Amino acid sequence: MTATATITFEGDHIRAESRGEKSIVWAREFWGEVVEVCGENDCYNVLGISESTTVMPILEGFDIVALFRELGIDTSYRIAWVESNPDAIKTLRFIDAALFNRMLPGRLFKNEEEARKWLFGGRGY
Repeated sequence: MTATATITFEGDHIRAESRGEKSIVWAREFWGEVVEVCGENDCYNVLGISESTTVMPILEGFDIVALFRELGIDTSYRIAWVESNPDAIKTLRFIDAALFNRMLPGRLFKNEEEARKWLFGGRGY
């Protein structure tokens, strides 16, 4: 199943939902759209809700770091991510650690409630 995405401004955050096959090619398009919607709405809090049917290879996590830098996703953003497919968690934990170690935004959470709590809480990583 090809990946689909819905990115909407929700007043106090951007909701970025995605479903389907994930790859670095898909991520480049997806995150480019997220950056565009953030800029249009001057809102840099992002809640990502994902259901991956095909998991992105773990080593592409390094490509996500480069992609975030290329797109200008920096500490002015706050990104909370939830993935419903347990098979994708290992890759996303790797990406979470790679972003964290480079002081880039993007944290993985078990559920939307935890993600929202962090997203709208203090500014700590």
